[in-house]
Amino acid sequence: IMAGSSFPYYTLGTIVHGLGRGGKELGCPTANFDENAVAKLPSSIYQGVYYGWAKVLIPDNNQVYKMVTSVGTNPFYNGEKKTMETHILHKFTNDFYGETVKIVLLGEIRKMTTFNNASKSNKILIY
Repeated sequence: IMAGSSFPYYTLGTIVHGLGRGGKELGCPTANFDENAVAKLPSSIYQGVYYGWAKVLIPDNNQVYKMVTSVGTNPFYNGEKKTMETHILHKFTNDFYGETVKIVLLGEIRKMTTFNNASKSNKILIY
């Protein structure tokens, strides 16, 4: 990691309900962070897709999972509000709304962009 880099960046936040597009429309469920967690992000982490690790702080869970996190305004959906949502690379059996998730962003995959359709957006995120 280069000197002056924003990475690694550690944060945590409470998981809140999003608009439901990640899981239902894209087949890629995300954990949406509360506004306080989003407000604490440094200005250098914005309008991009990042990779790293995540841990859901629930009883009897010591697992840390690979993840990708989107930070920005979701230009595909003409969003105006800055959001942070994490796709954890693990199949959970239950939702964890209201729980705390800790993440560490290790680096940037790409800048935020828009796509012609949701299917292409999902493929770019996964591959």
